[in-house]
Amino acid sequence: MIYYIDFSSDEAFYLQLRNQIIMGIATSRLRDGESLPSVRDMAEIIGINMHTVNKTYAILRQEGYLRLDRRRGAVVSVNPDRQRKLESFKSDLKVSLAEALCNGLSTDEIHSAVDEVLKEITQQ
Repeated sequence: MIYYIDFSSDEAFYLQLRNQIIMGIATSRLRDGESLPSVRDMAEIIGINMHTVNKTYAILRQEGYLRLDRRRGAVVSVNPDRQRKLESFKSDLKVSLAEALCNGLSTDEIHSAVDEVLKEITQQ
C-alpha cells in the first residue's frame, strides 16, 4: 500500500496516516494479520517524524485496528468487538449528520452522499 502525506493540509500528519490505514483495511488493501512497515521505515517512506508514526500506531492499537507484536511489529488486527465499534460509529455518525443538517443539506442529499461514499469504498 502506498501512503501519502499532504504537507499543505491543515489535518495533522498522524490523522492523515491513521485515516489511510483505516481506509486500507476497509478496502482490503490491508488484511488482517498483515504487518505494517516499522515505525522507522514508515517515517522514512512518507517523510515524517518517527514519533508521529509511533503516535499513529498507538492510536490505531487503542482503536482496535492494530496489535503490536515484538517480532512482527505493527500488525493489522480487526477488532472482533463489533457491537462496541457499531456504537462508536453511530455516535460519530450522529455528529456528522447533525453538521450536515446544520449546513442546510437535505436528508435526500445526505442519503445520496452516504451511498456514493459507500459505493466508492466498497468498489476499490
